[in-house]
Amino acid sequence: MGKDGQSGEIAVIGLGYIGLPTAIMFANAGFRVTGYEVRKEVVDKINSGKAHIVEPEIEELLARAIESGNLRATSDPGEIRDKDAYIICVQTPLRKDKTPDLSYLENAVKTVAKAMKKGSLVVIESTVPPLTTVKMAKLIEELSGLKAGEDFHMVHAPERVMPGRIFKELVYNSRIFGGITPESSEMAEKLYRSFVRGQTFKTSSTVSEVVKLMENTFRDVNIALANEFAFLAHQYGINVFEAIELANTHPRVRVHRPGIGVGGHCLPKDPHLLLWPAREDFGLIRLAREVNDSMPLFTKDLLFAALKELNVPPEDAVVTVLGLAYKGDSDDTRNSPAKAFIDAIRDDVKAVKTYDPYVGGTSGSVEEAVEGSDAIVVATDHTEFKSLNWEELGKLMRTRILVDGRHVVEEPPRGFLFKGIGRGDC
Repeated sequence: MGKDGQSGEIAVIGLGYIGLPTAIMFANAGFRVTGYEVRKEVVDKINSGKAHIVEPEIEELLARAIESGNLRATSDPGEIRDKDAYIICVQTPLRKDKTPDLSYLENAVKTVAKAMKKGSLVVIESTVPPLTTVKMAKLIEELSGLKAGEDFHMVHAPERVMPGRIFKELVYNSRIFGGITPESSEMAEKLYRSFVRGQTFKTSSTVSEVVKLMENTFRDVNIALANEFAFLAHQYGINVFEAIELANTHPRVRVHRPGIGVGGHCLPKDPHLLLWPAREDFGLIRLAREVNDSMPLFTKDLLFAALKELNVPPEDAVVTVLGLAYKGDSDDTRNSPAKAFIDAIRDDVKAVKTYDPYVGGTSGSVEEAVEGSDAIVVATDHTEFKSLNWEELGKLMRTRILVDGRHVVEEPPRGFLFKGIGRGDC
């Protein structure tokens, strides 16, 4: 029974960066939660009380949920039958042609349709193109024979959290519950109120879908504007970060920060989802995507300009990339611009070495990664990188080039040829 007196059992479908924290929150609110995940190794790790993702507080909160007996993971769809609520948290990636791949969602919905009972609540937290929730409700109708809005309830309730702050934001961020009927929205709101303390809003499923996509498209477009400001800073010989700081003293201005690119599971994808079902789009959103997708190549241009300046042939150059995650202090590499940058230079240089304290498969230490290198490229704003002793690291290098793609270096270190995105003053 939940803390507010609600009874019932919940199945969370997909135990990734959103699904696992969501399952933990419901379990620690007193619900009996079964997490369904097709990756057997993830299931085994969770059931042993260990998280497979990096996130502050997750180990302690997961251990509490497992020890209480309220959370259990499984790969057996038979173990999620007849639950009162199903929370779907699966990925909705893009294909190579930038169209959405909804196969994971469709498979999850088919699994739920076979397992659910009359009266079940189905919540899609995954980010989806407009009108998807209505389509998934119809799919359940076809597979189960149940009537949407009468025999079961369907809601889109988009996650709105940031890696590194997930558990705090799950509690205190506002939430939107877009139901295919008003009753569906009310049911979802009551369920989530077991742990949500932020504001809650009820609307239709399609409005909810569009709102989520608008939020991330807004950010993506404004980052693209900041990146164009960075391009101009190189032409005018100024520090764009100084200019942004001063511009943001205006009470109605809040310029974003430029960088090596936009990564993660949301911003590179959501503008495409927003436009996918539309009969017409008007150019700005797609242009912003093109600008942000170009930033790894712009960083490559900065690197190669520095190699040329110091007479280092690219084909002889050893390049060290610091950071593979798409954002600082995270292990999340989904759509990482660091990887796009590495792909862009790999065939043009002698070797690429990497170091990321949160991501496996990289050098064991930053010193090991930079030894013998000709250039360092900072691709992720990990806190650790902001306090590195560049002069000491430079002693390990063959040629001292530093390219800052994330503005972790305030002042160019002595002895380095320094280039940074938006640092036209260097």
